Amino acid sequence: MEIQEQIVLVTGGARGLGLAISHALLSQGSRVVVNYLKSHTAAENLQQQFPEHVFIYQADVTQSDQVLRMFEAAKNHFGSGITSIVNNALIQFEFNGDARPFIENLTWETMQQQFQGAVKAALNTLKAGLEDMKAMQFGRIINIGTNLVQNPVVPYHDYTSAKAALLAFTRTSAHELGPFGININMLSGGLLQTTDASKATPDAVFDLIAASTPLRRTTTPQEFADAVLLFLSPWSRAITGQNLMVDGGLVKN
Repeated sequence: MEIQEQIVLVTGGARGLGLAISHALLSQGSRVVVNYLKSHTAAENLQQQFPEHVFIYQADVTQSDQVLRMFEAAKNHFGSGITSIVNNALIQFEFNGDARPFIENLTWETMQQQFQGAVKAALNTLKAGLEDMKAMQFGRIINIGTNLVQNPVVPYHDYTSAKAALLAFTRTSAHELGPFGININMLSGGLLQTTDASKATPDAVFDLIAASTPLRRTTTPQEFADAVLLFLSPWSRAITGQNLMVDGGLVKN
């Protein structure tokens, strides 16, 4: 299925990286379901810019009942089920190494919050969309990860552990979903310059990352969003269960 034929859900699609992904999809003619939790004004602005292609919906993606209602509402709006999912939403997190929880102060509640935002949310969206995807014999699911799983230079214990679990879930799901024409992959970024989560990062950190990459620069949200288009396009039809690094070559996978 071509990108312009797809109905794509982007969780957290009204701000930061999610907004860049939404714009990339709209540039290709996709219909986009923009999920948000608190960014109502930004979501509404996007809908006003693209009234025929954007449907906005407020939902906490860690709550399965809200996710189910969102899928139903999107299907009623567009007249067809969601074909593709980008699990992008990030639950209350900032990339600030000085403010991170050290092990002696780390609580299970902090860990659990990130597991819910990463793994539980992805499970909720996958289950909500599975019936329609099976009926279409087509589906594309992209989970957003991090290169910190492979290269934990800053030990964000809660965030990185949750993304590692999401990577495992991506790989196990690929085996079960493949016979139904559903591909599931992960895109793992480095520190993007700049998103809501990375705005707290000192400039010196960005400079160090840029100097360490083969491209000698940091990756932008727009560049990362281009890789989303790759995994949604027919060019990736034989790719599933994979984890692609999108970080300027900083980490080799």
